[in-house]
Amino acid sequence: MTFKSPLEVSKAVQVTGTAKTLLPWDKTLLMGFLAGAYIAFGGFLAFIATQGMTAAGYPVGLYRFVFGAVFPVGLMLVVIAGSELFTGNCMFPVMSVLHRKASGAGLLKNWVGSYVGNFIGSIFVAGLLAVASGIIVYKVGGPQSAAYLNVQAVWNAKMALNFWQALYRGIGCNWLVCLAVWLAVASDDTIGKIFGIWFPISAFVAIGFEHSIANMFFLPTYIFATNWNDWGNWGAFFYVNLLPVTIGNIIGGAIFVAMIYWYTLLRGSEPAEIVADLAEVDS
Repeated sequence: MTFKSPLEVSKAVQVTGTAKTLLPWDKTLLMGFLAGAYIAFGGFLAFIATQGMTAAGYPVGLYRFVFGAVFPVGLMLVVIAGSELFTGNCMFPVMSVLHRKASGAGLLKNWVGSYVGNFIGSIFVAGLLAVASGIIVYKVGGPQSAAYLNVQAVWNAKMALNFWQALYRGIGCNWLVCLAVWLAVASDDTIGKIFGIWFPISAFVAIGFEHSIANMFFLPTYIFATNWNDWGNWGAFFYVNLLPVTIGNIIGGAIFVAMIYWYTLLRGSEPAEIVADLAEVDS
């Protein structure tokens, strides 16, 4: 059999979550940097793949489909290559804490380390690989490239959301993101992991849900391209979008995936695990 049952997946998620809470600060931060960069690569590809589609008259639905079709490469890199993604970590350590296999302090260390690392990695790709490289550039007083206009359109759409809209979209997003990771854990081969990731991730992007780490690339790319020291735009990015989306992502992953699956699949299994551990020691 090349896949795990839901119960086996829940156990694997709990074990992985425990290991994540025990990872040292420096490794969590560095692996978080990689995850932020990987998600940014997916967002970068989506910007380039869809540039000019709206101006050319393609339907919005087709634009979103193409955007969502290429974006999942980021999570594929996160899961298969290995790294620490905050949104996925809204599921892993939570199940471990609920199952009494990890501490709240370990969960907090993992969340802070991965979130900060994700931000640094996303900003690195946005500022240096997207803008400083000349791939996405704002031309003062001249016609703008299709790539920049795409970045600007994404900025305008995301910054137009109110607090509750952004929060609710954050919930839907990380519900699907954590399910994508769940499906990847369920598969025992690389192709299965790729397919398990692709469908839920492309779905959340095409629907229009909000991913905090992806937005650490999408929105700063616009700021870097126009005026990197515009502190008003930075403040708006943090408070208008990133804050509510992050809260929504936590709710989507921790409650709708980790807590529900822990309650339905793992809760009450502790006595059986203790008996199994004692039997193993006796043998």
